[in-house]
Amino acid sequence: MRVATYNVNGVNGRLPVLLCWLALREPDVVCLQELKSPDERFPARALEQAGYRAVWHGQKAWNGVAILSRVGEIHETRRGLPGDPDDSHSRYLEAAVGGIIVGCLYLPNGNPRPGPKFDYKLRWFDRLLDHAEGLLGHGLPVALVGDFNVMPTELDVYAPERWIGDALFAPEVRAAYARLLDQGWTDAIRALHPGERVYTFWKYWRNAFARNSGLRIDHLLLSPDLAERLVAAEVDREPRGWDGTSDHAPVWIELADKPPRKRTR
Repeated sequence: MRVATYNVNGVNGRLPVLLCWLALREPDVVCLQELKSPDERFPARALEQAGYRAVWHGQKAWNGVAILSRVGEIHETRRGLPGDPDDSHSRYLEAAVGGIIVGCLYLPNGNPRPGPKFDYKLRWFDRLLDHAEGLLGHGLPVALVGDFNVMPTELDVYAPERWIGDALFAPEVRAAYARLLDQGWTDAIRALHPGERVYTFWKYWRNAFARNSGLRIDHLLLSPDLAERLVAAEVDREPRGWDGTSDHAPVWIELADKPPRKRTR
């Protein structure tokens, strides 16, 4: 099964790009972020014609997440991250699909730092940590997928010294991501590409994509049983070069039906 994440940066404005990529790569489960669309304007019909069922959690002009499937029903299990009933941002959606639990998330950017937006980011991350720990406690196969707005290490940013004061590279944020991994989650890209500079986002200006001046902020984290099934993890760079595209590239993983058999003497 192929599971992907894609920050589309406006699902309606980028719909031709999204549909082209879906037809080209045929991922089985896709998590989308930054829909920037209210629920009633989500392009469910166009996606259905492309072979994908969908659940979505939209918001006018900002945020918004969705889960797509071409491998059967999507059973929504949670809408919104627990821990703050007053949080009105559409940033988390969870569902059972294809035999696994998928949490699709769009973690706050947090800039400028310091300030209220950065404080909100840290509080949101704390809520994610609590919920993620609970998910692992159930013993189910779970993937936490999406735009985390964090570069975990210096290997994940083209010029670390230029990002010292940015909320995406703040020590508190990187420490929170490390605590997430310490719970038992596996960073799929880093597990299969441990020493490589891998980027998932390039700004629109200063020819960043052509110069490969990028960031790795889109992640797929796997529970221990799913990590055993991981056979591939890649960034699909090609759509980032298309006309009218997002500033993010899709990221996908391949999961075997069963863990690979260990060799014995």
